[in-house]
Amino acid sequence: MGFRCGIVGLPNVGKSTLFNALTETQAAQAANYPFCTIEPNVGQVSVPDERLDKIAAIAKSAKIVPTQLAFVDIAGLVKGASKGEGLGNQFLGNIREVDAIVHVLRCFEDDDIQHVANKVDPIADAEVVETELMLSDLESLEKRVPAAQKRATSGNDKEAKLMVSVLGQALELLREGKPARLTEPKDIEEERVFQQAQLLTAKPVLYVCNVAEEDAANGNELSAKVFEKARAEGAEAVVVSAAIESELVAMPMEERAEYLESLGLTESGLSRVIKAGYKLLGLKTFFTAGPKEARAWTFPSGAKAPQAAGEIHTDFERGFIRAETIAFDDYVSLGGETAAREAGKLRQEGKEYLVQDGDVMLFKFNV
Repeated sequence: MGFRCGIVGLPNVGKSTLFNALTETQAAQAANYPFCTIEPNVGQVSVPDERLDKIAAIAKSAKIVPTQLAFVDIAGLVKGASKGEGLGNQFLGNIREVDAIVHVLRCFEDDDIQHVANKVDPIADAEVVETELMLSDLESLEKRVPAAQKRATSGNDKEAKLMVSVLGQALELLREGKPARLTEPKDIEEERVFQQAQLLTAKPVLYVCNVAEEDAANGNELSAKVFEKARAEGAEAVVVSAAIESELVAMPMEERAEYLESLGLTESGLSRVIKAGYKLLGLKTFFTAGPKEARAWTFPSGAKAPQAAGEIHTDFERGFIRAETIAFDDYVSLGGETAAREAGKLRQEGKEYLVQDGDVMLFKFNV
């Protein structure tokens, strides 16, 4: 399952620094964690999860394989992108291909780094990108909704009526200057039509507040405004110092924890970005474990056991019989599969089982 987070931002906000730090961190950890660059501007990064290390230690696994997210360094944007200005068409095309938007905002003052608007204002910066995405969606829906209305009134076109209902709601939001992600589909069918519309402003957003080193632990007044904006929109926000992250990737692994502690931090900003991106996409993790490897697998919230099995291999889903399942807490507290089985904590789950975050699973299948 390939989930992609697109990193966007205006010039000189730290967008490329963040992307480079993400990919360099993974390259530095190549001995333990897999890393690959799919294209020059796409990197696969491992999702930090302490649970996987604990499971691997108990299972005495020779190899540890974390689950991953792809981060895409998307081309810069200028005003008028929705009309094709600058790299507008390329920018909008790249946004359409990602599952979530990671919006890097400058929340630091530095006279040596010029701001494109000659003023540091993260809210105004966010609105530049948002406006272009909204204009693109608005132009699209102002053509599609009236066409659907004609079809809905001239016959018994169920699909057109669904489009009028849910996309009409999205159109009204856009006309009010609000993103389409605030649309509330009434049922599964409306949700399907809404997702198929592939609206740019329907994508979930994570705001990354790039602050100076001294503000990395608690943020500042500028980042506080961004967090307030995120809460109002139902979005996520994290504070990161790109300068610190660049320093971290140049350090030996054993020195990083001490350096972070000296700054009042318990984990790197990149870890927070990756975890927040994972949460933003509504993703969860199940584990498989054995002597050869302990592995984390991504699944969408609400997935049933056969769907989770399909993340490993399509044959597992097609020929699913049952899933031997142990809750993470039971696996750790009891010391592994054998003890969990003896204690009655290993469950035989069928096709209707809703997989829980942290489940340790072994799938039985027949093809």
